[in-house]
Formats: sequence, structure tokens, C-alpha cells
Amino acid sequence: MMTRVMAVGIFDLLHAGHLHYVEQARSLGEELIVVIAHDETVRKQKHEPVTGQDLRRRMVEGLKPVDQAIIGNPPGVPIFEILGQINPDLIALGYDQKHSIDAIRKGLDQHGFEDVEVTRVEGLSDDLDGTRKIIARILDLWPGTEGGPYEED
Repeated sequence: MMTRVMAVGIFDLLHAGHLHYVEQARSLGEELIVVIAHDETVRKQKHEPVTGQDLRRRMVEGLKPVDQAIIGNPPGVPIFEILGQINPDLIALGYDQKHSIDAIRKGLDQHGFEDVEVTRVEGLSDDLDGTRKIIARILDLWPGTEGGPYEED
């Protein structure tokens, strides 16, 4: 039997941590479908997205481990709505995603997805495995910014 894995994320400023996440998720099954956060969800939960949802979807779908990428529902539409469309056997969470496995498990059970497993993949042991870390590093190197190497006298 083929195992269908679902991964979820924002994937703004695609980086090595994202690639590692989808590689780890794909290793758990034979098919990987990635749900890209809707722009409105990103705005509500984090910040103004640097790249729009359509471009983020295209970028993620272009990664070798990913079979398909789709844009998630806007805020207010529960994640469980999309599960019927994907029918995953397993949901792979990123190591740094704030989702509680117990809360997801409870929601899955309440919505008739008792057979769907939930697991958390391991992180990448790299200094630049997250978007915020990359932005901080760029700012450190940027001329004229606080801490940058080319600060004017």
C-alpha cells in the first residue's frame, strides 16, 4: 500500500531548512503533498509574505521530493476541510512548527480522520535553517546596518 504524506508550511524565502523538511517528510512515504499557507493566513499568524502564495506553491512543487503542492484554505476555514481533498495517511510536521501533535490528533479524531498518523520530523543542524535566521544574517552583512561589516565611520 502506498503511503501519502502531507506536509504544511509557509515556505517564504525558500531555504535549506525547507528542503530538509520536505526530504524528511517524503522519506516517510511514497507520495508527498505539501500545503502552502494562504497569504491571509501568513499575514494573520506571522508577517506580510515576501513572496505570494502562487509563487511559493510553484517553488515548493519544483522541489524534487514534492509530488504536488496546493494552496491552503484562508483563515477561518479549518485545516480539516483540506484533508478530505488530500486524504493523507500521515501528516509530517516540521521540527520548529508550533502545532501541538495532541491538538492535531484530537481534531483529526473529531473530524473522522482517526487513521491519519501525525509525526514531527527532525531539524537540520545548520545555522541558517530558518527564514528569520537568514534575514538576521543578511542584515548583519548589509552595508550600513547595525552590526554590518561595512558600516560607515
